Amino acid sequence: MASDSTAGNPPAEMPAEGSDPNLDIPAKPEGDLQQLQAEKAELQDKLLRALAEAQNVRRRAQQDVERERKFGIERFAKDVLSVADNLGRALSALPPDAQAIDPALGNVIVGVQATERELLSVLERHGITRIESLGRPFNPEFHQAMMEVEDPTVPVGTIVQELVPGYLIAGRLLRAAMVAVSKGGPALRAPSNENEA
Repeated sequence: MASDSTAGNPPAEMPAEGSDPNLDIPAKPEGDLQQLQAEKAELQDKLLRALAEAQNVRRRAQQDVERERKFGIERFAKDVLSVADNLGRALSALPPDAQAIDPALGNVIVGVQATERELLSVLERHGITRIESLGRPFNPEFHQAMMEVEDPTVPVGTIVQELVPGYLIAGRLLRAAMVAVSKGGPALRAPSNENEA
């Protein structure tokens, strides 16, 4: 059996009876306790700040994702609006009795009308809605006045013609409606503060 150099001596982890010069006994336990409590308070403060910052980062990231989900298709939507505009122009350029003149042309008109309805339905499903402008008071937040029309029968500042429709995306302006506004009529009684959507 190999000889153990520590045989007869107590284990190193257990202090020997009597005082050990290597054992550091604090002179002021109250001072150390206060120092430890101050360090603890400081670490708790740092932890709370780190948790709050992590929560803020998570909240901002969630807001960014939500904003991107709502408005990420904005450029694409603006491009698609030109297609909707062209379909509308094609239909408005046809004479009202075109279906009666040529039945084959009537079928084409019905197809273009169905395509326009479907396109507007798809836009609406994705949060893109048309601004209703005709007969409403001019609102510079939603409308762009292209011209004034002399009409004494309509109150001043009322939209009498919509040249290009306006659209909202998730309640935010995507494109202002280009409109003709009346002038020369009676003054508006009370401007409406209702949402134009």
